[in-house]
Amino acid sequence: MKKWWFDYKTVILSGASSGIGKDLTIRLIKDHGCKVIGIARTESKLAALKEELGNKADNFSYYTFDVSEKEKWFELAETLKKENIQPDILINNAGILPKFDRFANYTLEEVDKAMEINFFSSVYSMKALMPVIMKSESSAIINVASSAALCSLAGTSVYSASKAALKSFTDAVREEHRGEMYVGLVCPGFTKTDIFRNQSESSSKSEKAMNMVSTDCDKMVDLIIDGMYHKKEDMVFGMDAHMMDVGNKALGTTCSKVASKVMEISGLEIFKEVFRR
Repeated sequence: MKKWWFDYKTVILSGASSGIGKDLTIRLIKDHGCKVIGIARTESKLAALKEELGNKADNFSYYTFDVSEKEKWFELAETLKKENIQPDILINNAGILPKFDRFANYTLEEVDKAMEINFFSSVYSMKALMPVIMKSESSAIINVASSAALCSLAGTSVYSASKAALKSFTDAVREEHRGEMYVGLVCPGFTKTDIFRNQSESSSKSEKAMNMVSTDCDKMVDLIIDGMYHKKEDMVFGMDAHMMDVGNKALGTTCSKVASKVMEISGLEIFKEVFRR
């Protein structure tokens, strides 16, 4: 039987109540015997997930707080110490996708929220938990960024900036702790989750088009699990993500220009504010 280095480890996972985070939680518990400590804002969703786990429910515990509240991460670290819980792995998965729009149309509050959740929450969690996690012989941190960190598109200025910051931050921390712990970065492309909940009401045409380029959530989790097993440092998953990665490396800013033009020509409802003249 295949052995995975993270079998039976204790994992702290943010954004555990839905999407990739929820599926990762289920897979880590059911297939790998992990104990997962989930972090999310909505207690009802976390409670429902615990119930869904059935006879594996004891492997799941959770804390309800907004990941952008830095003091909560330090409170969690103190709680773990008091309860003599040794976490092995931290997966920073929580994130939001602001509506596609021009930067000029965003409020500063929207900018702050995106940066706090998509970037600073990982800074806070790592600052609070790294001293504890590094005591484990299997210490690891996996940060979930986005393909937007690889190639910026029109209408994603704030989102791309927040995820690019997370990528650069993760790359630097990896080198600082090379040989001491595994630090991985996931840059998934569009995935069939509820991440588009912040978009304005979209047409069936928009939804159909986005589904065509999006990866099924189960498939994305398969790829992430496999990447973790092989301790891959940079994980770019999804057809659209690979195209953005290769295109940006080969063409530079021309890749953004071409991709953004395709978005404009598509005439999709979710992009209308970006290209409104």
